[in-house]
Amino acid sequence: MEILIKASQFVLSLSILIVAHEMGHFLFAKLFKVRVEKFYLFFDAGFSLFKFKKGETEYGIGWLPLGGYVKIAGMIDESMDTEQMSQPPQPWEFRTKPAWQRLLIMVGGVLVNFVLAFFIYSMILFVWGKEYIPVQNAAYGYEFSQTALENGFRNGDKIIAVDGVSYDMLADLTEQIIHGGAKNVTIERDGERMDIALPYDFSAQYSSSKDKVFASPLYPFVIDKTQSGSPAAKAGLQSGDIITAVNDHPTPTAGLFMGEAKNNADKKINLTIERNGMQETMDMTVSESGTIGVYCQLPTKILKSERIEYGFFESIPAGIVYGVDILSNYVGNLGKLFNKGGLKQLGGFIAIGNIFPAEWDWLSFWTMTAFLSIILAFMNILPIPALDGGHVLFLLFEMITGRKPGDKFLERAQIVGMVILIGLLLIANGNDIIRLFSR
Repeated sequence: MEILIKASQFVLSLSILIVAHEMGHFLFAKLFKVRVEKFYLFFDAGFSLFKFKKGETEYGIGWLPLGGYVKIAGMIDESMDTEQMSQPPQPWEFRTKPAWQRLLIMVGGVLVNFVLAFFIYSMILFVWGKEYIPVQNAAYGYEFSQTALENGFRNGDKIIAVDGVSYDMLADLTEQIIHGGAKNVTIERDGERMDIALPYDFSAQYSSSKDKVFASPLYPFVIDKTQSGSPAAKAGLQSGDIITAVNDHPTPTAGLFMGEAKNNADKKINLTIERNGMQETMDMTVSESGTIGVYCQLPTKILKSERIEYGFFESIPAGIVYGVDILSNYVGNLGKLFNKGGLKQLGGFIAIGNIFPAEWDWLSFWTMTAFLSIILAFMNILPIPALDGGHVLFLLFEMITGRKPGDKFLERAQIVGMVILIGLLLIANGNDIIRLFSR
């Protein structure tokens, strides 16, 4: 049942995003009077599950859920319809339109995905508000960035004030420290208050580092639920159990426990937990990936959180800022793919499906859908042939130089791009299969 719920959310989310993306291409094509021959959710290689024709366009649902497409007349795309391209150009074809119109048709899908993500984030804030942990409620202190640690902070420090001013939200406090020219931070360490003097170049140090966040709240590893058949489930771990030690090494925070689990991958461990105020121990074997098969409760459930409510018009700019922050973090993390073993971090359909919760929750569903919409938009605009970004790259070349790439070149580029994408798809889904059988 858990797999079915996750799969249902994934398919629905993917369908929404694909239709929205292809609708962006479709609308701009119609705006510039370009004929759209097909509009498909999923690919119809060989046959389709459902189709009908209205006007000049065939609408349908394919059987291969690897994406979707619109077949635009007079364009070299994934359909590789070279026969049409050998015919004399027609006024209703893509290739006869000015370069700026073709550019807008190509970026239409990416544009709609970005707009959709910002709209969803805005509506999330409007309907559910924004939950955050006040600075004073970080009972276990904070885990600090490397730059902060190098300048006198220690993991577990509680932040009291910045230049004598107390802050409720960590984001405001961080802004003052990083960009506000803060000189002094008052912290509590081991029950005692002390001041940390920040160097004049702290902002420059932080900006030039690889740090993504200045600090994040520490919290204990409280089990939300266990995965069926996992080491944790077999050992009898339950929702609400607090993991306090691994092999007698204290793990008062979630990060310390996950670190110990990684260090003991594929090994037998003795786990100490707190259940209903009493300590218990149990033995289990950690998986090869360094996990025991449990979900941790969110910090907003463990630490006392607050909620900000947004009006409709307030939610729109706040949603855009939220989306931009998510995009910035995602782009920053892409650099990890170029590290040693980076390709092993790629995930396919199983990995994406697993980000959805095991129970249907609309807040989680829309949050994940907005996140995937941003990913889809960004990945599609990358300058890789066969993606929208590849077409955009060639169009920009044409607009700058006044020379249009030949059809043969575009056909070969499309083939190269498709080979690259299929290769990445095989690697990502292959990683999923390896992880599945290595548990």
